[in-house]
Formats: sequence, C-alpha cells, structure tokens
Amino acid sequence: MIHAAIGALTIGKSYMAGEFTAQRMRELARQCSNWGRWGPEDELGTVNYITPEKIREATQLVRDGKVISLAIPFDSDGPQGGAGLPFSQHQRFNPIHLMSRTGADAMVGAQAHRRLHSADDVIIMPLQAATQWDSLAHVFFEGKMYNGYDAALVSGFGAKKNSITNLKDKVVSRGVLLDIAAYKGKKWLDPGEAIYPEDLDGCAKQEGIKVGTGDVVLIRTGQIAQVRARGSWGDYAGGSAPGLSMLTAPWFFEKQVAAMATDTWSTEVLPSEGPEIFLPLHIICLVHMGLLIGEIFDLEELAQDCARDGRYEFMFVAPPLPITGAVASPINPQAIK
Repeated sequence: MIHAAIGALTIGKSYMAGEFTAQRMRELARQCSNWGRWGPEDELGTVNYITPEKIREATQLVRDGKVISLAIPFDSDGPQGGAGLPFSQHQRFNPIHLMSRTGADAMVGAQAHRRLHSADDVIIMPLQAATQWDSLAHVFFEGKMYNGYDAALVSGFGAKKNSITNLKDKVVSRGVLLDIAAYKGKKWLDPGEAIYPEDLDGCAKQEGIKVGTGDVVLIRTGQIAQVRARGSWGDYAGGSAPGLSMLTAPWFFEKQVAAMATDTWSTEVLPSEGPEIFLPLHIICLVHMGLLIGEIFDLEELAQDCARDGRYEFMFVAPPLPITGAVASPINPQAIK
C-alpha cells in the first residue's frame, strides 16, 4: 500500500520543489520503464543483465579469498517496531527464535529415539525484518506491478507473478561499494539528507571504479554506524533517514544496474520527497524499472576493508530463499575479495 508522506523535505543543492511532484515521478517512471524489454512474460527485471559472462568476470575479482557478510543479526534486538512509527510498528517485528527441542530436554530424558538426542528450533519473522531483498511483487502502483502484471496476482496465497523465487539462482555478480558518507567526509549522512546522481558519480570517480551493466551497487550512508554509536536502533525503521533521491532513478537505468542496496530501512531518503507520494523511488524502480532493491545491509566492515586495500569492487553473492510465492526474502549477502 502506498501511504501519504509525512513531513516536508528540505530541498538542498539546486533542486526545486517541482522536481518532486507526482507528475515528475510519473515522468521518471516512463523514462525508466523496462516493461516488455525482456518480453511480456518476464519476471526478472534488471537481473536479466547478469549474464554467465558477467558472473565469470566477477569470479576474477576474488584475489584473497576473503568473505565479508553484509547481514545484520536476525534476532530480537533488530530494528523493527520503533516507537511512534506506525508504518513499521504494526506490520513488521523483529525475528522470534524459539527452541522446540534442547539439550536440557535430553538431559532430563524428555526425548530419546534409539539413543539419539538433538536440538531443533523455529523462527517466526516478517521476511523484511532484517537484511533482505524486495521482490518485484512488493510494490504496486495504480493496480500494477512490474511488467504490467495485475496487483491482484498477489493474493493471500502469495505472488503468482514476480515472486522472489524467480531469483533463487540469479543474484551473483560484480558488486561495487559507493561509500557516500566517506565521499562527503562524514561518519554518516544526516537524517533526511538526499543522495543525488552527482554524488554517485563523484563517489565512483573518487574510488576509481566504473559502474556498468549487470553490477550490484551497494550504497553506504553510514546509518548503521550511527545506530551503533548511539547504542539504539531508535527510529531507524521508518523515521527520518538519509537515502537516495528519486532523481537517481535514471542513473541506475542508464547504467543498466542489476540490483542496488543500502544500509537503510527504505533505500530512499525519508521523509519522502514531496507531499504527494510515499517512497516514490520504490514505485519507479520496483514497479517500472524492475530493479532489485536490497535494504538493511550492514556495510561497515566492507567499507573499512575497501578503504584499507583501495578496492571497491568484489564478487557479490546473495541468492534469496526460495520461499514459494514470497514477495521478499531474508538474505546473508556476501562480498568476496
């Protein structure tokens, strides 16, 4: 569901209020649309840019055998349910981990099968509670999702089209880190600070990398570093946050990026740009462009490693769980250097 934006955006740089209207969003959606590009039955979107050759090229980036996880812990101390945040508080919650069999059970004789004792556990969680991919069935606009499929194809039984399961063996490519916070000389960006196309270009130039077809672009705002510095998630899940401007959509479209992810809850700047549409970049990228979006990535260790060795490119591996009909998936993304 698309909710109205709360709060007003303080527009910086040379951008004017007219850049952030519903009409402007519609223009960007048309400009960046991939509907029909890969045929009327396509459900992969920009992941189509990841070819076997692209994957082979990505393997050449592995030099040291170093693996860096980009996931936050999946536990009860996660970011969901911040006070005063109605969008997240009532729809998402932190993972609940329960033990169905334990070693304590075994010690008191509560379980035994031909001398075998064991432990089992259960997890209850929204699929978007922590580090995750949004599928192309996650967001609708005017009754449609990516490639023109009807929103009604996502029912109580799950998504019949654009489910995350389509990507179960697809998300392996060259990854690049754009450390926007470091580029701007900050530990972290300020709440409500937008990232514009010139920021992406300037950061890539400073890091000595070129973003190209089939890449997975990871964008660090430093918000998770801020969370750790203050010792609390606070309003991370839905409050005012740094992020991408909707004006970055053509940047991803023209560079033929396969996927993008950030260290924030929404990837895009909050409060949303303009008063008419909530999360306009989601509408442009997921519904029209078919761009795979990742959220709540922990990019701190990776950023430190890239700064040490000066290498901001790596092999990236992050397949979703093949949960039938799911519109999102928890993941443990890996940067391999």
